[in-house]
Amino acid sequence: YIMSHTISTPEPWGPQRGRLTLASSNSDEVNPPEYEAFKGPSPRAPTLSVLGVDMYVTDNKKAHNTSKYKNTNLIVRRNKEFIIIIRFDRPLNNQQDNVYLEFMIGNTPDEYKGTQITVSIGKEKRDGNWDGRVIGMQGTEVTVGITPDASCIIGRFRTFVAVVTDFGRQRTQRNPDTDFYVLFNPWDPASYDPFNIFNDDNEYVMNDVGIIYNGEYNNITSRAWNFGQFENGVLDACLLVLDAGKVPLLFRGNAIEVVRQGSALINSQDDDGVLVGSWSGEYSTGTAPTAWTGSPEILLKYARDGCVPVCFAQCWVFAGVLNTFMRCLGIPARVISNYCSAHDNTGNLKTDIILDEDGRVNRSRTRDSVWNYHSWNEVYMKRPDLPEKFSGWQVIDCTPQETSDGLYRCGPTSVNAIRDGELSYPFDARFVFAELNSDVVYHQSDKYGNTKIISVDTTYVGKLLITKSVNSNAYEDITSAYKYPEGSDKDKQAMQMAERRGVPTRDYSTIPEAGVDIELQADTIKIGDNFKLTLNIKNQTSQTCTLSAVITGCVVYYTGITSSIFKLDNKAATVDPWKTSSVMIDVTASEYMPYRVEQSNLLFVVYGRIEENGKTLSAMRVVTLLPPDLTIKVTGTPWVGRDFMVTVLFRNPFNFILKNIQLRLESPGLITTKMKTYDHIAPGGSLQYTETITPQYPGKSVLMACLDCAAVRQVTSQLEIFVQ
Repeated sequence: YIMSHTISTPEPWGPQRGRLTLASSNSDEVNPPEYEAFKGPSPRAPTLSVLGVDMYVTDNKKAHNTSKYKNTNLIVRRNKEFIIIIRFDRPLNNQQDNVYLEFMIGNTPDEYKGTQITVSIGKEKRDGNWDGRVIGMQGTEVTVGITPDASCIIGRFRTFVAVVTDFGRQRTQRNPDTDFYVLFNPWDPASYDPFNIFNDDNEYVMNDVGIIYNGEYNNITSRAWNFGQFENGVLDACLLVLDAGKVPLLFRGNAIEVVRQGSALINSQDDDGVLVGSWSGEYSTGTAPTAWTGSPEILLKYARDGCVPVCFAQCWVFAGVLNTFMRCLGIPARVISNYCSAHDNTGNLKTDIILDEDGRVNRSRTRDSVWNYHSWNEVYMKRPDLPEKFSGWQVIDCTPQETSDGLYRCGPTSVNAIRDGELSYPFDARFVFAELNSDVVYHQSDKYGNTKIISVDTTYVGKLLITKSVNSNAYEDITSAYKYPEGSDKDKQAMQMAERRGVPTRDYSTIPEAGVDIELQADTIKIGDNFKLTLNIKNQTSQTCTLSAVITGCVVYYTGITSSIFKLDNKAATVDPWKTSSVMIDVTASEYMPYRVEQSNLLFVVYGRIEENGKTLSAMRVVTLLPPDLTIKVTGTPWVGRDFMVTVLFRNPFNFILKNIQLRLESPGLITTKMKTYDHIAPGGSLQYTETITPQYPGKSVLMACLDCAAVRQVTSQLEIFVQ
């Protein structure tokens, strides 16, 4: 009679209110045996029974900055109180009744491991890591305040209420509606002061749309990215990433550990993580990296397919998904683009370019590369394991380049430590320092394979580092956060410190100065255009000089790996003392179009020899060819609850057929990813795709579209709209 009576609870109090009921004897919930419900006959009924629990979802979410999560369960942040209301069958007497709230995570809850939390709201008080207090009592309802510990595990907790009587302990039954999530708290002074730079509109946690910058440093381009950290299912998918990676629950309260694990788990290189990296150009067995428009599609596919890695990604896709992962769990994060980013295979702080006797790039012997740009992430946190000045922004990178402690991952490493050359602190500071500070060393090999250094460029790598500005789509130049001005005293001191920390010293300072500088320039060019490359020769001596130059044109991936040589040209010029002379090099579409690879980058390397003194010099320049235009148009005024039309338009400007086209359209909070496929678009032909949208929420939204096929990549567009 007691059991059946107690299980019969009233109707829930409303759509937002979860409830708990007394556990029946056949409950299959994983609980410690000593907490099973009271069973069997007794001489009298228990003095107190729980009729329901209201998690106060709407108000708590608003107070914890989690209202944007499309999840019906409560989501709270560490070290901040949330309110729940417990309804009993009679008024609580906290001088006589013994009542506990129990919060559990994982399959084997254990108080000593922080996976089972017990908070007393009755007569017996007990110390614990989570604070609990009775805020008020009204009739049979008790309002309780719960504050998760500032270092507690993040994840999904189960909620139980236990009543202890003379007859034993009675626990409520598991009810998924009263499960709640605990996230990191970027507004928590215990975690972020004195580095707290955040407010309620925090760009680095709350913005679900971003801009990722690409192109090359003389021609910066960008694409919108849907981080979508609040979209339905994304939070569960991010926690599933930790589960699939077998990250112990004990690690999940430590932000440093979570970001380090995350940088390993977003790539699939050694742990079946989220994304498969590929730079092959062959993506028929998956989705081309250039075709994605956001993270939710990727994370939800990973979760839906049973944690099978998703194909395919390159650096900006890795960075976009890792950014979503961090922001979703409550860790402030942003995407960084480093232009002219060195991938130093040997770790000697040198990027070695090998030229043959004629001054052409020797592709077979050039192992190092300089990426046009490389995208990584920064997260903002205290580093209690380091001196205080190294807290703040930390580099993390999940693009699989080199292993760290046996796994393909990178960071977190302090941006301040990198700038100062302090490379002995964890994690991976030396690798990041090389990406920013490597010297480009040009070698010339003779017919016997012997090489000699002919010139060194100490300024080519790490030209520019940028990220999206706060509350703006413009970029913010953050180069000075990573490195001091080239050649300044502080720059020299940082390099000396790096050498004391194990970076090899520069041993080529004895190369004689040529007295002549050369550089290559080009205008903004679209795919399929003819263009002119300008070679500027600056004579900084008092003697007339005659320069003979060999210009090599290669098709190159954005990672700096060369594909085909499509042009060889010889030029000569005589330059008067203290003067600059320019030489024009014609480049036609017919030369490079047959060899073009994805993202359409061309690398030009010039090797020059001064006839008067035999000195040699080199320089290189990447030219990024811009893709054709994609247009988004809106018909009608966007209003909540009313339909409006979005049309995506594209015209094929080429004299060849585009085949097997994918078109994506998405907007967080407005529509989930829509994908259309087309067999072909004829030369001069057009594509038009229309979608009807009915907004559910007012405010700013960003529409993002991407067209992708093997012949042309990175065709993107975005349009900001305001829903009234």
